[in-house]
Amino acid sequence: MIIFDKVSKFYGQTEALKNVSFKIKPKEFVVIVGPSGAGKSTLMRLLTCEEQPSFGRITINGRDIHLLKKQHIPFYRRQIGVVYQDFKLLPQKTVFENIAFALEVSNQPPKEIEEQVNKIIKLVGLENKKENFPHELSGGEAQRVAIARALAFEPRLLLADEPTGNLDPKTAWGIIQLLLKINSLGTTVIVATHNKEIVDRLHKRVVTLVDGKVTKDIKQGRYSVE
Repeated sequence: MIIFDKVSKFYGQTEALKNVSFKIKPKEFVVIVGPSGAGKSTLMRLLTCEEQPSFGRITINGRDIHLLKKQHIPFYRRQIGVVYQDFKLLPQKTVFENIAFALEVSNQPPKEIEEQVNKIIKLVGLENKKENFPHELSGGEAQRVAIARALAFEPRLLLADEPTGNLDPKTAWGIIQLLLKINSLGTTVIVATHNKEIVDRLHKRVVTLVDGKVTKDIKQGRYSVE
């Protein structure tokens, strides 16, 4: 599904990614680990076309995503769900409205929006919170809303960049369990994290970045950045 082929990314004279190559199959759950500055977030931004590779190719389902025309990028991004550490919820909108917003701006019929949003709210376990505003939610609940919003277009790929960074260990594991559930339903999931406890507990494929290079790629890996 996803192929990084000798990808490098420069910011001026700084090389954030160095000749990175790996493949991710459909429906895989992959964890990207590494210390701060290793290139994890750069890799995520390349996948969302927020950044372009300086060298190399990134293909998804056979398409070179860095060759997409500017006007096609918003449609491409609808095929990808993205979850951030800081939630990025709209404070003046309810849980339901936050999830519905993306569908509304894409001119989906109101009845279809209501059905889709209610289905996703049930999936993430927030049926009793859909009329609440972000300031009325716990950190874990807010992250569940962010995940629900990322699922609005039923993406085949979900990217989670440090999704548990602001959460306590119990709540963080609940978020990871939700991502595992989404993965079990057929969505490819890529999680970038530095949470050693979660990585070791997952026993999923672990790709390790150190100084912009892939140093390890282990099928049932543990957190190790030596």
